[in-house]
Amino acid sequence: MRDVIIRKEPVELHKILKFEGMVSSGGVAKLAIESGDVLVNGEVETRKRKKMVSGDIIEFNGEKIRLVAH
Repeated sequence: MRDVIIRKEPVELHKILKFEGMVSSGGVAKLAIESGDVLVNGEVETRKRKKMVSGDIIEFNGEKIRLVAH
C-alpha cells in the first residue's frame, strides 16, 4: 500500500484514480467505478463523485492507496 498526500479535503474518487495514474483518463475512472471494480475501505463503491478524505483506502486493479492529509 502506498500513501497519497492530498492537499485539501474532500476529493472526488474519480479524480484520485485519474491523478494517481491508476487509470488512463477520467472517463475510464468513471466506468471502472460504475462497474463496481473499485473498493473504498474494503467495500465496493459505485459513486464516482464519492467524497474521499484522509484515512480512506482505495483499491483498484491490484493497487491499494491510502489518503493522507498534508
